[in-house]
Parts: sequence; structure tokens; C-alpha cells
Amino acid sequence: MDDLEKAILIIFDESGTVTSVLKSQAGAFCQQIKDSPSICSICIERLCFSKLVQVQFWCLQCLHEVLRARYSGMSTEEKNFVRKSVFSMACYETIDSNANSVKVLDSPPYVRNKLAQILVTLIYYEYPEVWSSVFLDFIPNLNKGGAVIDMFCRVLNALDDELISQDYPRAPEEGVISGKIKDAMRLQCVGQIVHAWYDIVSLYKNSDSELCAFVLDTMRRYISWIEIGLIANNTFLPLLFELMLVEGLPDQLRCAASGCVLAVVSKRMDPQAKLTLLQNLQMSRVFGLVAADGDSEFVSGLASLLTGYASELLDCVKNIKNGDLKRASVDLLNEVLPSVFYIMQNCEIDTTFSIVQFLSGYVATMKTPSPLTESQLYHVGQILEVIRMQIRYDPMYRDNLDVLDKVGKEEEDRMAEHRKDLLVLLRSVGRVAPDVTQIFIRNSLSSAVGSSLDVNVEEVEAALSLFYAYGESLSEEAMKTGSGILRELVPMLLSTKFPCHSNRRVALVYLDTITRYMKFVLENNQYIPLVLAAFLDDRGIHHSKVKVSRRASYLFMRVVKLLKSKLVPFIETILQSLHDTVSQFTSMDYASKELSGSEDGSHIFEAIGLLIGMEDVPLEKQSEYLSSLLTPLCQQVEILIAGSRIQNSEDSPSKVANIQQIIMAINALSKGFSERLVTASRPAIGLMFKQTLDVLLQILIIFPKVETLRSKVTAFIHRMVETLGSSVFPYLPKALEQLLAESEPKELVGFLVLLNQLICKFSTSVQDILENVYPVIGGRIFSILPRDTIPSGPGSNTEEIRELQELQRTFYTFLHVMATHDLSSVFLSPKSQGYLDSMMQLLLFTSCNHKDLVVRKACVQIFIRLIKDWCTRPEKVPGFQTFVIEAFATNCCLYSVLDKSFEFRDANTVSLFGEIVLAQKVMYEKLGNDFLINFVSKGFLAAHCPQELAEEYCQKLQGNDMKSLKSFYQSLIENLRTQQNGSLVFR
Repeated sequence: MDDLEKAILIIFDESGTVTSVLKSQAGAFCQQIKDSPSICSICIERLCFSKLVQVQFWCLQCLHEVLRARYSGMSTEEKNFVRKSVFSMACYETIDSNANSVKVLDSPPYVRNKLAQILVTLIYYEYPEVWSSVFLDFIPNLNKGGAVIDMFCRVLNALDDELISQDYPRAPEEGVISGKIKDAMRLQCVGQIVHAWYDIVSLYKNSDSELCAFVLDTMRRYISWIEIGLIANNTFLPLLFELMLVEGLPDQLRCAASGCVLAVVSKRMDPQAKLTLLQNLQMSRVFGLVAADGDSEFVSGLASLLTGYASELLDCVKNIKNGDLKRASVDLLNEVLPSVFYIMQNCEIDTTFSIVQFLSGYVATMKTPSPLTESQLYHVGQILEVIRMQIRYDPMYRDNLDVLDKVGKEEEDRMAEHRKDLLVLLRSVGRVAPDVTQIFIRNSLSSAVGSSLDVNVEEVEAALSLFYAYGESLSEEAMKTGSGILRELVPMLLSTKFPCHSNRRVALVYLDTITRYMKFVLENNQYIPLVLAAFLDDRGIHHSKVKVSRRASYLFMRVVKLLKSKLVPFIETILQSLHDTVSQFTSMDYASKELSGSEDGSHIFEAIGLLIGMEDVPLEKQSEYLSSLLTPLCQQVEILIAGSRIQNSEDSPSKVANIQQIIMAINALSKGFSERLVTASRPAIGLMFKQTLDVLLQILIIFPKVETLRSKVTAFIHRMVETLGSSVFPYLPKALEQLLAESEPKELVGFLVLLNQLICKFSTSVQDILENVYPVIGGRIFSILPRDTIPSGPGSNTEEIRELQELQRTFYTFLHVMATHDLSSVFLSPKSQGYLDSMMQLLLFTSCNHKDLVVRKACVQIFIRLIKDWCTRPEKVPGFQTFVIEAFATNCCLYSVLDKSFEFRDANTVSLFGEIVLAQKVMYEKLGNDFLINFVSKGFLAAHCPQELAEEYCQKLQGNDMKSLKSFYQSLIENLRTQQNGSLVFR
């Protein structure tokens, strides 16, 4: 070995014995050789004599890189030398007269692939202008045997990969060259190449099936753009079908033949010409092979062929207008569909074929006024069977899904995504063939019920999921009347107890399904006992799995909302059945279990509240029911509070969780009682809730630092405001005092939201309350919020910053609600006046600078309302008018909109701008020329506004056309911006 060969072996060494330093030195030496002007000669010389595949690969790689980088600068002699040398190698010839020369075609595939890439690079630069005979020169050499045939195929494959195939993105210039090469090949040599393929396959089909398969795979790539008649003829097609049909031939060869036929089938052409081609193929002769050959590579290829064939026929059905030809397309499609359905249910399907897309397309052809044919009805049944099979879970995940561990959650999410399009297809089928769909679902359910326990979990779950999804395609009228066999299906479902009902997935989809069909029960009250049984026994609320039980509680609440007074006769039965569940919910053991988002179990109390809160329930019974629930719950709270008073120590998480559960239960229970009932028609019921509120407010005193309990009590106060109305007032001072004991931003947000509710509901009736609490709120908030911008951008997305931003937004909403509900006088009360200046400065800064335009708009609206309330004669608020004229008007209404960040193309900006223009109009109406003279003489003057535009502004402002004023002012601002850029352009 010389130094170059040694260096090449070192850079390719993977044994780990070569140091990085030595590898680096070897790489540098090789690079030095590569940069040599005579590198092509060096490489070709090594390729003649070196048997080391590393050296061969390096030399070929060098030649490839040199050609790509330096071709245009190479001499004609050098190009001729390289072309002649590499073509000789590809044709299994020696480059010189030395009989001992090494032949590259004897090297491993990766070396031959690199040689093919070099030839393709030469074709890229030289075909057809310089080297027009490259393909014709290759063909006579194919009789040298498998090595040259293999190389020829590799060159054609590389040409497809590098230039022709449309599976990869191409640069525009590559597309031009690709088109030029294909055009030249079509004119010059495609016919000879196809003839060579045919001869090779015919000659080697029994002796070298691997080589034949390689040739056919190459041919498959080219069928899409060569003349189809070269393949689809009475010579080549019989050979391809012979290869598929003859048993005993290797799968690889049969699969390659099916790939070529698929390429023929997929050839782009006019629909009528395509139909003729498909008819001539006589594909029915291979339909039976799918089932006969079992699970093999060939069956996989045949599956792709038949699904592709069916897709092309479906396109013919859609696109051919001629009646006879369309019927011929339908007939061919009907012939192949049984095989396609078999493939969908039993075979691995190529990812390029979409089952849903194909079947949806086929179902779309059935949407005609005429009734479905017998074959179409049969195919609908097959489609439904495919859907059922596709949405069925794999039994291997049964335990994972039941306990919903990590694997189960991933599989559930995957299946939910997988089912989306399939269930859309089901609904389409249900619309074109409702009777067939309903019968299929009934049979699926019956079959699932009858199957053995170890196999029916997935069957039952799939059948129920089908029935659930089918409901989406039904009209409300069809649902209510029970069209078709729904009258049979819904009662059958309600009365069924599946052997696998303990399974989580089965139980959940069962409950969701019967809930979906409740409108049928609403019209058919005789089934209400069956509904109650399904929800109240171990299929629902008493299910052994907590997640199922909680889901059942939520769905039962929805059922109660729907059926309402129809359930009054069953209240006693329902309450007796739920007694243990109610007790369990507020027990220490249950409270310690992990809550599950919105389905936390409290919905059972909401359901009970909806039941017993109806006016249809006699007062005596209603009082009895409510007392039997509230009294023990309140007693539990009092016992827990008393225990905390005595212990005077850190309370256990379980005790806190227990109290939390009780508050949630009472809160949910109260949702069923209207304000009119508890305050007007049945005040005794209202008294019970007042007593309950009294008890729960003690929690704020005993647990002042427990945020979860404070938030739950706050939520209950919100509920009592809606339920008790103004009779809640006596309880508010105590409640608000306790809630104000904490001054953390998060706590203040909750407090402000409660005040907003009170203001929106009671308006000026809460003025006295606000005059007491606003000074405390002002003192807290103005010490917490910065006077300017809250930090944003990188590093500012912390919990503390987010809480400040939330507090700021909520505070502005609070001020806005106060101002717009005639409560601005609260800001002027003796205790509140000390915070007036801080509030004004904060509102001014925000109205000019806040990044959230919705917040800016709210602040401008606050100013508008305060101007209306306070700008009176005599002056109601000393200094306010001056502040409005000199600070708000110029800074917010002029300077802030002159900033380029004020983008008029943004919808929120336009909305804010409208409020700013309205503010000017209100200021003029309330302050007259005091505002106008200052705004024009100082503001416009500072902005260098021309006199004529200022005068026109005054005219517009004094008029009554707000739309015209807004349009003019926007134009004025845009003109002033342009002037500030240095060019004076005015209308």
C-alpha cells in the first residue's frame, strides 16, 4: 500500500485503535491529494488496481465531488478520460490492457451505487448534447450478464432519485434538465430500454429472481412518464401477470411484478382512456390471490395493487359523464370491492392508501335520489365492518386502558385521533343508509353481548362507540321519535348489563351513549326507570372505578337537567340510592383521593339540587330533603372547625380536603335553587342557605391562610349572591372583611371579581359597601402595582409577574364596572380621596401605553364616564378638569395615537381609536372651548399641525357626525406622522 491508501484506511477505520490525531493527519493528507489538479487520474488509477473497497469508495466519492464542483473548468481531454474510464467500469471492462485490473462491479453495492452516481452526474452535464449515446452504448453490454444488468439498473435508479422523481423537491433548473433528459430518452432509447427489460426478465425469471425483481423495480419507477403502450400491451402485461399468478416463484419477484402493474394502473390519463386501460388489464384473475397466499410480501404488494386499482376506478366513476361508461366503471368497482374489503380487514395496507378517503369517496357516490342497489347495500355493510374493526382496541392494551397508566393514556389518545375520520365516515354512511347502519349496530351489540368475557371487552367498546357516534348524524326529530329501529336499540341498551361492565372504557362509553339518546327518553317516559337504574347501579354512580363513578355523576346531572319535572315521582328512590354516595363524597377517605378536573364528583349534589329545587316538589318535602342534606354537612364543618380551634396547630391536608369537599357539595347543591324560589315563594328555603352561609363564613376566620378553602368559600359567596339576591347583604360585611385580610395579588383578584359581581347585580345598592372596602383595596393595589409598565419579555414570565398582570387587568375591569354603574362618587368619599391622584396617574399611563389595546380601551372608557360625571359647573372635583384638558387630552388623544405602534390596520386599534375620538367629543360637550383651545393651540401646535387642518378639526368636532369626525381625525393623524418623517404631504 502506498501512503494514500494507508491514509484512506485510517480515515475509514472504525475499530477504535486509531487516535484522533492520526485520523486528523490522514484526513489532511487525503484532502491535499483531493486538491491536486491530477486528482481524476489518481483516482482512476487506484480504481484499476486497488482491491480495497475503502479505497475504491473514496476514489469514486472524489470523482463525484470533483465532477459536481469543477466540471465546467475541466479540459475536454480530462472529461473524455473520466467518461471513458467510468463507463468502462460500468460495463465490466478493464480500463487498460492489464488483465489483472480490478473490476469495480465485483465490489459491494454501496461502491456500485457511488459509480452510478458518477454516471448520473455525467448524464446531468452531457446528455443529450455531448454524450448522446450513453443509454444506447449501455444496452449491447447487458448481454455480459447480471453484473452489468445490475449496474444499468443502479444508473437508472440513481437518475430517478437524483433528477427525475417528483417525490423530492427540486430546484427550477433541475426541473428543466429533468424534462430535457426525459424528452431525449423518449425520442431516442426508451423503447430499446423497455425491450431490454422484457428480455432480461424473460431470460432470468427462473434462474435469477433477485435480478429480475431489481429490473422490475427499476421499470416501475419509469412507467409514470414513458409511453404507456410500451408496457400495457399484449407482450409485457402477460409476462407481468404470469409472474404474479405462477405459484412457487419467490415473493420478491411476484411483488415486483405487482408493483409494475400498479404503476400502469396509476398512470395519469384521461378518465375514459383510463377506463379502457383498466378493462384491458382483466384484474379479476388476481383477486383470489389475496386470500389464497396468506400473509406474505407478495400479498402486501397485491394489496397495494388492488387498493390502487379500486381508487382509480372510483375516480372513473366520479369523473366520467357518459352513462354507459360510468356503469362499466361501477361494474368493475363492484367486482374488486370484496377483495378491497378483505384487504382492509386482514392485510397490512400501504400508508399511501387512505382507507377513510377511499371509503368516503365511495359513500359519496351513493348520495343520489334513487334508492341503493342490492350490491351497494352489501357494500355498506362491509364498510361498517371495516369501521368497526378499525376503531377496535387491541386486546394487548386492555389492562393499560383499564387502569389508564402511561401506556394506556397514550393508546387512548392515539385511538381518539385515529377514530376521528372513521366516525365522520360512519355518520356519512348513517345518512345514506340509516336502516342498514342501525341494524349493523344492533347486531354488533347483540354479538358483543353474547361473546365470552375474555374477548368481548373490545367488541363491546367498539359497538357502543359506533352507536354513540351514529347519534351525531340524527336530527333532533329522529332522536325524539326513535326513527328506524332506535325504538328497539335504546331500550335494549338501557336494559343491558354487559359481562365486561367493570372495564373502565366499556363503562364510560356506555354512559356517554345512553346520555346521547336521552331525548328519546324525554319523549318516551316509560323508559325513565331503566335510565335511573343504569345510572344508579354498578354501571354508573356505584361503579367500582372512581373515574367512572365521577363521570356518571356528571352525566346524571345532565340527564336531570333534561328530564327535570318528569323525575319528581322518582325523587325518593333516587335519594335513597344516592345516600351512600353523598356520605362517601364528604368523608375523609374520599376527600383524600385525587380530584379529576371538572369531574370531581360534586355533580351528584348538583343533580340532587336540580331535583329537589323544582317548584313541583311540595314545600314540606323540599324542606325535608334540603335539611337532610345541609344539616349533616354543616355539622361536619362545625365539628372540623371546632377541632381546629382546640388544636390550634397546623391542620392536616386531609381535614382541609374534607372541608373543601363539603363546600363544593353545598355549592353544587345550591345551583338547583332559583332566586325567586328562595326569596319570594319559599323564604324558608332561603333561610336554610343563609344559615349555611353563616357556618361556612367561619372557615375564613379559622383558616385565614389556607388559599384553597378561601377560594372555595369565595365561590360559595358568588353562588349565594345569585341565589339569595339582596338578602345576602347582611352577610357581606363580615365576608368581605375576612377576604380582605389577605393582600396577595392572587387573593385580591378573587376579591375584585366578587365585587364586580355585586356591582353588576345590585348596582348603586352596594355603594355603602364599596365606600368601606375601596380605601383598603386602593391602599393595597397602589402599593403593589407599579406606576408604569409591568416587566415583559425574556425572563419576565414568572409566576409573580403573571399574578401582577392578572391583578392589573382585574383592577381595571373593577374600575370600569364601578364607573359604568354610577358609582364614581365612591372614588370621592372622604376615605377614598387620598387614592384619587394615584388612580388618575395609573389610568392615564395605561390609556397611553399599555400593550393590551383592550385594557387601554377600558381605561379610555373610564375617563369618558368620569368626565361625564365630574366635569360640571361648579367644578365637582377640584383639579380634575385641568388634568383632563392638559394631561389626558394631549397625551392619550393625540400623542399616543401619533406613535407608529398605533397600527390602524388592527381591529383592536380601530376600536380603541373610536373611543379616543368619542372622548374628545365628550370633552368638548362638557368643557367646551377650555378643552378645544388648549388641545388645538398646545397639542396640535407641538405636533406641527397646519392651521387649515386644525380649523377643519374644530368644525368636525362641533358637528354631529361622529363617523365623519373619526375618519377625518384618522387622516389627520396619518398626515402628521408623514410630516414627522420629513416629507410634508397633506390632503
